[in-house]
Amino acid sequence: MSRVSLLSDLLGSFAPRSWFFDSETTRALSVDELRDRCRKLVRSKGEATGVRIAADILAGVRSLNDPDCEAFFRMLAEDFAPDPKRLVETAKAFAAAPGPGTLAHLQREAEPPRQELFRRLNLAPGGTAELVKLRERLLPLVAKDRETFKPVDMDLRHLFGSWFNRGFLVLKPIDWDTSARILEKIIAYEAVHAISDWDALRSRLEPSDRRCFAFFHPSIPDDPLIFVEVALTREIPVSIGEVLADDRAVLAANEAETATFYSISNCHKGLAGVSFGSFLIKQVAEDLKESIPNLKTFVTLSPVPTFTAWLNQLDDAQRDRLEASEKRALEILEEDGWAFDEEKAEAAKPGVLALAARYFLLAKREDGQPVDPVARFHLGNGAMLNRIMHRGDVSTSGLTRASGLMVNYLYDLPRVEDRHEAYADASTVAASRQVTTLLPSSAERAFKRDHTKGQAA
Repeated sequence: MSRVSLLSDLLGSFAPRSWFFDSETTRALSVDELRDRCRKLVRSKGEATGVRIAADILAGVRSLNDPDCEAFFRMLAEDFAPDPKRLVETAKAFAAAPGPGTLAHLQREAEPPRQELFRRLNLAPGGTAELVKLRERLLPLVAKDRETFKPVDMDLRHLFGSWFNRGFLVLKPIDWDTSARILEKIIAYEAVHAISDWDALRSRLEPSDRRCFAFFHPSIPDDPLIFVEVALTREIPVSIGEVLADDRAVLAANEAETATFYSISNCHKGLAGVSFGSFLIKQVAEDLKESIPNLKTFVTLSPVPTFTAWLNQLDDAQRDRLEASEKRALEILEEDGWAFDEEKAEAAKPGVLALAARYFLLAKREDGQPVDPVARFHLGNGAMLNRIMHRGDVSTSGLTRASGLMVNYLYDLPRVEDRHEAYADASTVAASRQVTTLLPSSAERAFKRDHTKGQAA
């Protein structure tokens, strides 16, 4: 165990046990009363007094209804922002006489008082977890009124980036002997392939060819932040059905050559945008490689959550430029039950895979990154788009959102960092030849041209 992990575990043993509103405190305070207490907390000099005020504020915020909660965030946006006049004056002073003193003054004035308020709220028992929950209530408001509420969100996200730094996170295996409190949360938080009951959970944790790992924070030791489920197999799976099949043959761990990450679940909406998933996958891959020497391949079995939506937004001109097989596939996808009709599914396959290749390799956002959010995550981590599977997920969700597609992202550990840098520098999509050859000839030429530009950049 590393010194950092040992320290994190030690800190966790002293963490207050009032996470995510387990407390029944419901003291009612108006927004004006909360404003007064927030101002008092920022001015407070005594640590004990500050902790009491912070706990009082968090209890009051917790009991706010939605309209009052919006008013509270609006108050934070307006009353705890930097003073524009003083900020301009200190900026002018720094411009006139750059130096450590004027720079320090400018930095103090530029930091919103909200950040110091949030730091002090974090000192309350369970404060870290409650601030995560607070941001969860903030995010819908940001979507509704970005100009007003985005600065508040930026302050919380900035602080979370430090508080949830990889150095403070503790990686723990989750198995059938893990505490029931945590196992209940695994069932509740599973976001990719729902776990129906305790028997289903047991089938994912107890067999010799299954692994699960989660990151925890010392301030929230009984509540995972993110977890990954792993299937140990001989070959790379081509569908989620074969991974989750009740009647599959269980493999001894030392006979496995492939580790497939088939489900990655972020547990708390309030931590959206705080990236630790990449650390989780790489750490788990390294740990598995060390403990099971026979493992040679590390891949994901990933969903394609916006493929159907992308197909639906193709306009008439774009559809006219498609190949005949692609047009035929679009027709078949409109038919009920196509995925369970072998003849129709096979007829659709060439066109679906060609469309999927266009989607992954050519469809980009304004910033040049792929439109698929899962692709952005794994490519950004340094993985390679390895294979696209037709009818990889024929569940209702898989057909509705992805027209049945699933994909493998390959984590080639010696090349992960190089691919990460290439993606960070130029949004270069690392893809296997098995994927690029799915493109129709004209689209393949466009991909090669853009790919070459990306590598040159």
